[in-house]
Amino acid sequence: MKLKRTFRLPPDVIDQLAEFAMRRRVGQPDVVEAALRSFMSPDNPEQLEAALSRRFDRIDRRLGQLDQQTEITTEALALFVRFWLTANPPLPDSGLAAAQAQGRERYEGFVEALARRLEGRSRLGDSLK
Repeated sequence: MKLKRTFRLPPDVIDQLAEFAMRRRVGQPDVVEAALRSFMSPDNPEQLEAALSRRFDRIDRRLGQLDQQTEITTEALALFVRFWLTANPPLPDSGLAAAQAQGRERYEGFVEALARRLEGRSRLGDSLK
């Protein structure tokens, strides 16, 4: 058995209630009842806090993984640049144009190989874990 109650609500809340009920295809009294039950539920704040805590824990773990991957990437790049600068002397001006043309071709090959690697399942970061 349900009892009838009369409430005065601001017009904007009435509009929101009507729109929400229409979108959900439920009656306005059902929306009000569900909202009141949720508001008065004694464990609702604790459930929300637990859900948020779990979500924040997942985000924190993922950020830790991203931090580790970024550190590995930065170190690998720095090591490569140091090795490359040590192993390759500067080019003379006479061979610069030919070296740049060959560099463009090699770079295109690198980009294609990288695209194939990214499409695959295995990643270097996975093997470093």
